[in-house]
Amino acid sequence: MPARPSRVTLSSIAVLTLGALLTLDAAPGRPALDREAAVHAASRLSFGATADLVRQLEAQGLSAWLETQLGTPAAPEAALEARLARLQTLAMSPRTLADTYYIPALERRRAAAMRSDEAPGTIEAPADPAEAMRMQAPGPERLVVVELATQKLVRATAAQRQLEELLVDFWFNHFNVFAGKGPVRMYVYDFERTAIRPYVLGSFRDMLGAVAGSPAMLFYLDNWQSSAPGTRTRRGPMGLNENYARELLELHTLGVDGGYTQQDVVAVARAFTGWTIREPRRGGEATYDPRRHDTGTKTVLGQALPAGGREEGERVLDMLARHPATARHVARKLARRFVSDTPPEALVARVAARFTATNGNLRETMRALVESPEFLAPAARLAKVKTPIEFVASAVRVLGADVRMAGALGQQLRTLGMPPYFAEPPTGYRDTADAWTNGGALVQRMNVAVALASGQMRGVGPARLPALTGDTPEARARAMADALLLRTPSPATLATMAKASTAADMAALLIGSPEFQRR
Repeated sequence: MPARPSRVTLSSIAVLTLGALLTLDAAPGRPALDREAAVHAASRLSFGATADLVRQLEAQGLSAWLETQLGTPAAPEAALEARLARLQTLAMSPRTLADTYYIPALERRRAAAMRSDEAPGTIEAPADPAEAMRMQAPGPERLVVVELATQKLVRATAAQRQLEELLVDFWFNHFNVFAGKGPVRMYVYDFERTAIRPYVLGSFRDMLGAVAGSPAMLFYLDNWQSSAPGTRTRRGPMGLNENYARELLELHTLGVDGGYTQQDVVAVARAFTGWTIREPRRGGEATYDPRRHDTGTKTVLGQALPAGGREEGERVLDMLARHPATARHVARKLARRFVSDTPPEALVARVAARFTATNGNLRETMRALVESPEFLAPAARLAKVKTPIEFVASAVRVLGADVRMAGALGQQLRTLGMPPYFAEPPTGYRDTADAWTNGGALVQRMNVAVALASGQMRGVGPARLPALTGDTPEARARAMADALLLRTPSPATLATMAKASTAADMAALLIGSPEFQRR
């Protein structure tokens, strides 16, 4: 067990943190890119502000730094790619993953179930290896989930193009798929790599199409089974499934108040019949089966949809990507993630207008958001509470540690309520403060802070802590805050830190403090 902070109980810190999170005001500052503005920009446009990143922003200014993040990189990040290359499952295709892990795991569990039937009183193993992985059961298939989490945290903590990593996280969450559903886990990295990452600074319509045609989404929202009513397959009669159509309208494009009806949901579902997967439980490819397509006439959002097989779905995506409600929905979600839980309507309108004017160019949409006066406004500073993955990544970054294998850290994220790729509902993980500010979660954050600061988190390298300098405990606490928090914490937090007898204890108390939970 990691050492506890000196003379301070976790429960008292959690109470302090919870109360302060609910009352902490944004730090005052000017809209120019002075140090306060640089710290704010670094905390919002990365997975965690560091002293080096703040110095870059101060030296370059926001616009010039933004160009390094939004522009095309001159070359891949060699050091990052070398670290990722050690994760063997990332190089495997979904079919190879199925052959190597999923199918053998399914066979083992079927054999275990048969043995259980023969020996009453034994515990039956889950029939689906995805369920076993969710429960952290032993077995080689768990490596797939651990390496998924590892690459996520390595990128979040070590990538130079931090804004791009934030946008990959944002858009994956927007188009969420749940790695715990059947074979989705075998497709999930391929989904992020081919349907999300290439488009986060490109065309929304292109990303929408890549997502719609991906095996991960087709399986997760059941469209792979959707067929014209009465269609017969080797599995028997098939019918219409509305799951993907409903989430496409409500979550991916128009939004819940986007003006569509149940009739539109049905028509969109009919347009996507025949979009399916060849052998999904063996990691097969997405395909189109014209025999399962509903060839009847359809009307979507008041517009007649010409008959055209697979092209009907593409026309629906064209229509939705251009719709004003989609622009507003996307703009609001981006503003909520990067500016405020309750973004100003004027900001949402301007960002939506840029989205529309550029035909859904996400690079320009993001530029409009970051260059807005609202982004650097004093009211926006410290207005967001870190999600669990933002908390963990920012702690690793500021401590100068490195993620080597995320088995233990991934389990901590599970305890905090945010295991990577395991958000079950189509809405993904929430990004507002009310989802993450409860006493139990804050105690667990302190546990994580202690383990990281003391170098006792398995799979994570040791922290590189600043030396304790100063003639008094209070001076040493202030120096630690300057190095890790990059601003002055409250007197209560400084007083708590001053009671620590070691640098690791002091760093843990700072990382578990109310101020560190804000960004």
